[in-house]
Amino acid sequence: MVVRRAVHGMGFRYRLHVRDLPGKPDLVFPRLRSVIQVQGCFWHQHPNCVDCHIPKTGAAYWKPKLDRNCERDKATQAALKKAGWRVLIVWECETRNPAKLGRKLAGFLSR
Repeated sequence: MVVRRAVHGMGFRYRLHVRDLPGKPDLVFPRLRSVIQVQGCFWHQHPNCVDCHIPKTGAAYWKPKLDRNCERDKATQAALKKAGWRVLIVWECETRNPAKLGRKLAGFLSR
């Protein structure tokens, strides 16, 4: 919701979870041929993030599950790019700094 509010506040309008696109991106800007994916640091294994860790209990379960999530993310991004869409990934930890998030979003959407 933080990303949605920020983008809306900048005057951009978007569609949510378009089923026709690979991975049903979170925010879709059809006119700009751009999508924004908001990903949780734990579930999508954000590199070098303190929120990205594999639990010590049940590691045999969690490691393959989280690895599959990462593989699916890469395949989805590749399919979107191949179809001519620009992709921005916003990590959960990035939503904690509104000013920095705003700059990132504005830079991506103003191209």
